[in-house]
Amino acid sequence: MYFKFGVDSFIWAESFSEKDLWIIEKAKEIGFEVVDFAISNPYTFPTEAVKAELERVGIDCVCTTTLTLETNPISPDAEIRKAAVAAMKKCVDICNELGAPILGGVNYAGWGYLTKKPRTQQEWDWGVACMKEVAQYAKETGSVTICVECVNRFETHFLNIAEDAVQFCKDVGTGNVKVHLDCFHMIREEKSFAGAVKTCGKEYLGYIHVNENDRGIPGTGLVPFEEFFKAVHEIGYDGPLVIESFDPSFEELAGNCAIWRTFAESGEALAIEGLANLKAIADRL
Repeated sequence: MYFKFGVDSFIWAESFSEKDLWIIEKAKEIGFEVVDFAISNPYTFPTEAVKAELERVGIDCVCTTTLTLETNPISPDAEIRKAAVAAMKKCVDICNELGAPILGGVNYAGWGYLTKKPRTQQEWDWGVACMKEVAQYAKETGSVTICVECVNRFETHFLNIAEDAVQFCKDVGTGNVKVHLDCFHMIREEKSFAGAVKTCGKEYLGYIHVNENDRGIPGTGLVPFEEFFKAVHEIGYDGPLVIESFDPSFEELAGNCAIWRTFAESGEALAIEGLANLKAIADRL
């Protein structure tokens, strides 16, 4: 089976800036077809320089972002919800400028925001309202699809499983909001990899991160990639499958993601070996 494999900028850079432009050519050199730009701050992201380098190198891109406690769409504070919508619209602007068809990530709640209680209907309503405004803006300004990433219970109480994410997309109702699946989170929260893919179906599966259960080298752990790839192929998903991991030397990011040990000699080594492993699995199917 053929899949379009990509790599996340987090492999090399904690907060992508102009000094990290070399990553774009490196990704292509290694054999990836897509770069996922992790936008840590949409107001400082070097959009014009990235666009020029993408065109020079000749590689596709997508974007992801993680909202913060200050840009949290499910906050009880209306000003924070307003800031969340503004930050997301800025991310949409970046995608439009770069020609990135996807804006994935934890873009529906502040990453790490936990109330220590189950999600409430009020939070759901706030999240849907904010996303509706952003998704409508995305439709009016371009063709970006916003993909909401189901993440584990320790990072959000809002969207943990595909079933809830699909319902969120339906409630937003604009047609350009889909689901972002990540194997690292799926192995903690889903009952079945194939089941989660089928729950989304072609209509709602918008983006995929192919990470191992320990965030180490893909293909060396517990994630059932054969089952996952077969299901993805069966529903007709034709978007990118992107490796996302982090270097333990990234103090803030590694701390937030609880990465306490080294899985490869570098993030780049993890990406190279992971790509080889995933291609070999796909080739067997």
